[in-house]
Amino acid sequence: MPSYASISAILQIAILYVAIYAILRRASGSRFGQMLMGVGVLIAILAVFTYFLDFDVLALIIQYLLAYFAISAVVIFQPEIRRMLSSFGTFGAFDASKSRRRGGAIDARHMTDILVQLAERKIGALFAFERGISLRGYEETGVKLDAVISRELISSVFTPPLPLHDGGAVVRSGRLSSAHCIFPVSNNPDLAESGMRHRAAVGLSEETDALVVTVSEERGTISIAHNGRLFRYEAGSAAEPVRRWLGKALLGDSREGRFVRAAIDSLHRLLFRPIAISARKEKA
Repeated sequence: MPSYASISAILQIAILYVAIYAILRRASGSRFGQMLMGVGVLIAILAVFTYFLDFDVLALIIQYLLAYFAISAVVIFQPEIRRMLSSFGTFGAFDASKSRRRGGAIDARHMTDILVQLAERKIGALFAFERGISLRGYEETGVKLDAVISRELISSVFTPPLPLHDGGAVVRSGRLSSAHCIFPVSNNPDLAESGMRHRAAVGLSEETDALVVTVSEERGTISIAHNGRLFRYEAGSAAEPVRRWLGKALLGDSREGRFVRAAIDSLHRLLFRPIAISARKEKA
């Protein structure tokens, strides 16, 4: 029979595993995630040297460097950390209302057709599809609509010089929640030659987990901003990849409830698969 100490150790390892998995999952694809991976590899290498070769001075230096690293990471990667911490509070149990499709909600195929039509006509547009983190704070900067999305409505919103064409639109539960919204602008130097819409799309994706779609009025391209990264597609070949992106955003595939279940399933396979294999060998 396992002792209380062994059960406690297993529980602590499980909690630590889920916590590390959650942090890496949320930080994946961002600069903060890449930095975490690099620092983790460096610490592991140095830890091996200090353990086997008994480098006490090196171990002390590593401890000081980790303290400075923690402070500097909070300052340098503030948007990524804020987005990651905000997403931890959006578990599926607390956000069940968002996952229900309301009446008149548009699907990914029809939304993609509207975006492709805007790109072909070179009508600039900016859409933010709300996922786990609420966008209500950004909606307050615009005009609330709560309308069923249609080609006619989108054309009337984004065709200049109509009053609502400037700014971004927020889509919640497949409906046009608001328009003429102000989104934060990214300071990423790689976007120096990009327009204001693209910088605003990346800026919002850095602050939240929203999927932000931009239609360029100059090039007629469709761009997807997610987790601080920008993916550009030509209008002629954009339909399929954009439909896949929107399918995840409109169906709520990124709910944190599913993420937690995936982490638990992974932990279950990790802990109990060896037991199952041993049992099969004994039967054989």
